[in-house]
Amino acid sequence: MKKRKIPLRKSVVSGEMIPKKQLLRVTRSKEGDVSIDPTGKKPGRGAYIAIEPDEAQLAWDKRILDRVLETKLSDEFYQELLDYVTHQKARRELFGNE
Repeated sequence: MKKRKIPLRKSVVSGEMIPKKQLLRVTRSKEGDVSIDPTGKKPGRGAYIAIEPDEAQLAWDKRILDRVLETKLSDEFYQELLDYVTHQKARRELFGNE
């Protein structure tokens, strides 16, 4: 049986190539709206970060997503991102790797 290729994406925070399923995509639409994209299929410019609370916190501290998505993000968005990543990490630990 042929072995399937695992798609890799680069985390904008750590710069590591990580399997796409272990990353979270954040998108900016043409209108400039930035949102968390759990499906990874929304249209627009995307940036990936690992589902690790410390990586989301580092992105907030250094305003990495502001630079990558070329927009100004609010502290509320970064807090929402941190909460989402923390929740997803807890779910993965509880239910196993999805």
